[in-house]
Amino acid sequence: QVSATAQQWGDLVQIPDVGQLTIKHDLFKQAIKLVAMQQRETLERNTFNTLMAGTQVNFADAAGSRAALDATDVINSFEINRAVAALRTIGAPEFLGQMEEDATITAGKPSKASSSPAGMEHFVGIMHPLIEAQMRADTTFVTAVSYSDINRLYNNELGEWQGVRFCRCNMVPTITGAATVAGSAVLSGGNLADGTYYMTVTETDAVTQNETVIHQKSSGIVVAGGGGLASITLTTPAATNPNNLMSVYLSQPATTTTLNLGVTTAGPVTGLMQGQGVQVLPSTAIVLTGVGLAQTPPAPPATGVTVIPTFILGRNAYGIVALDDVKFFYLDKAEKLDPLNQYSTVSWKIMYGTIILNQNFFCRIESSTLNTANFG
Repeated sequence: QVSATAQQWGDLVQIPDVGQLTIKHDLFKQAIKLVAMQQRETLERNTFNTLMAGTQVNFADAAGSRAALDATDVINSFEINRAVAALRTIGAPEFLGQMEEDATITAGKPSKASSSPAGMEHFVGIMHPLIEAQMRADTTFVTAVSYSDINRLYNNELGEWQGVRFCRCNMVPTITGAATVAGSAVLSGGNLADGTYYMTVTETDAVTQNETVIHQKSSGIVVAGGGGLASITLTTPAATNPNNLMSVYLSQPATTTTLNLGVTTAGPVTGLMQGQGVQVLPSTAIVLTGVGLAQTPPAPPATGVTVIPTFILGRNAYGIVALDDVKFFYLDKAEKLDPLNQYSTVSWKIMYGTIILNQNFFCRIESSTLNTANFG
């Protein structure tokens, strides 16, 4: 038995009448288009976040851990073949494959699936465009994909290789390692007890809201003689994108692992995360006054190395628990709270959850890439 927590997701665009009057393009119609795209991207982002909790992980070149990967540990045909062999050894069911324990096939009468290359049993692979570019440097992969190109089943499918039908998705999360952010102990201004603290700073992408840059854990910050009133000061690093925000994690004094957020007035001033070390501005001096809510940062790659997962999915690996279908709302008429009809709104909401059904039925391959997405 597995269980999931359903949450309500949604968003709202409010359009003033002055904007509608003074801008040439119809803002209401543009909002409808963009909100529809946002809804799909939000659910896809959430699905990837769930899949990142998968326990079956292969690291390219048998690196052993995310931190051990370097820029040359890239994905290749061997890594894909290794993952597929492991899933088949476990018995992960394939799409369009048999689910029975003892299947009977009539001699001389081929099955519907075997009569077409597009109907053969397969796993589904999802890779980032930068990983796709890396695989296209593998001549064996390119040749195989060129033959299977005419048998595509899925949107953005690249083709079939090693029993996997690969699809491209730019919502696959990326994780980049960055240098340590240092902090200093101050014997006043907070409620930290004496002990040694460790700190991790992450950078959250403004578009996907994923933590994409993970700074290395700091060295121990020793608090001694503060009498339970100490604090830690630091300056958040500059962001790779000026719209990105920071999160600051702090360990308990008796452990070296950062499993909690830091408490700071630089965080949100309202809501469930009020006073926690999230949504902190970059390049800003802040004070950590305590250890906050339990939350674990992603493991960092080596400094300067970007790691990108490739997912290999079998049938029934994960599912969606939908308590309510997605609903869109378009309000462009006057109502009691807006009698002059000065604002139009476009919104959406859904109540659902994503759930891993079987950890054994999928895996991810974590690798680096020799390609970059930087322009100029």
